[in-house]
Amino acid sequence: MRTFRQVLVSLLVFSLALSSTATAQERHVVDPSALSQVVASHVSSQDASRAAIHDVLNRPEIRSVAAESGFDLGRIDASVDTLDGAALGQVAAATEQVRQSLVGGASTVTISTTTIIIALLVVILIIVAVD
Repeated sequence: MRTFRQVLVSLLVFSLALSSTATAQERHVVDPSALSQVVASHVSSQDASRAAIHDVLNRPEIRSVAAESGFDLGRIDASVDTLDGAALGQVAAATEQVRQSLVGGASTVTISTTTIIIALLVVILIIVAVD
């Protein structure tokens, strides 16, 4: 009986050592270089969104509206680097609306553009306050 138990245990250990889960660690579903490329693309996309937000916040029109409305633009500009995920997407979309409103070198800010700018600044403040 003891010999049978030793043989049985040896066979079980041997079969577990050769099982597919033990060798599955060597195989990858996604190529590591493709995965790193996707991650790098995502990071560069987020960096581009942050750069666009910084560019819009540094425009003279935005600075004047923020000063008139009492927003601390330095704090808002610094908090942009902490945004990520959905919050970054929301702010980037609002920034694109502001940028489209100011495209073409418009030197005057209309009421609707001012509203969009204030909304952008409020969205940034709310997102930073929640985090």
